[in-house]
Amino acid sequence: MATPTPQTAPAGGLRERKKQRTRDALIRAALELFTEQGYEATTVDEIAEAVDVSQRTYFRYFANKEDVAFAVQEMVEARFMAELTARPATEAPLTALRSAVMVAWDDIGSAIESVIPVELHMRSYQMIESTPALMAVHLRRSSELEEQIARLIARREGLDVDADPRPRVLVAAFCGVMRVAGKIWGEGADCSVASIRELTQSYLDHMAPAIDDDWRAHR
Repeated sequence: MATPTPQTAPAGGLRERKKQRTRDALIRAALELFTEQGYEATTVDEIAEAVDVSQRTYFRYFANKEDVAFAVQEMVEARFMAELTARPATEAPLTALRSAVMVAWDDIGSAIESVIPVELHMRSYQMIESTPALMAVHLRRSSELEEQIARLIARREGLDVDADPRPRVLVAAFCGVMRVAGKIWGEGADCSVASIRELTQSYLDHMAPAIDDDWRAHR
């Protein structure tokens, strides 16, 4: 079957692509404004004006400023959750977590760059960590994500997450490692996806030795 030309492509497809372009433009404009002049100082009207749309159009895509501030992060998290869900049931929990995050980073870079430059993603990460109102939201979202991951791991292992503490303990340790890697990346000079992937791999490599009882044996 021939590939549809722009003239013959279904109208619904064209509309969806236009909506996606508008959404992406709003994200980029918002993050550029947030990182240049501050989250609190930026208004929804300014974001909409930067994309040449109305405030009403903005609210069709995002409920508030908080939603747009975390839009790319939410995309990254969704990619990780999809990959974790697809991991083979035979993999041990930590192996599944590690494999999911490493495979996700293999293609998430292009997904991020389809919306914003990776350099802007890094600056946005730094902006979130330095903005008290957003940091509080970030901690809440991280806690909610950890719970989702723990419940997914428990289902994979046939466990009751409320009766067996191991899924939550493992996920807390794993997510702690991910936060450390992200913090180090955000403070560094290399904003590439390759850099965060390498840091992630390095810190995950140190996870098992770090929780081993006999640290002296691993000097």
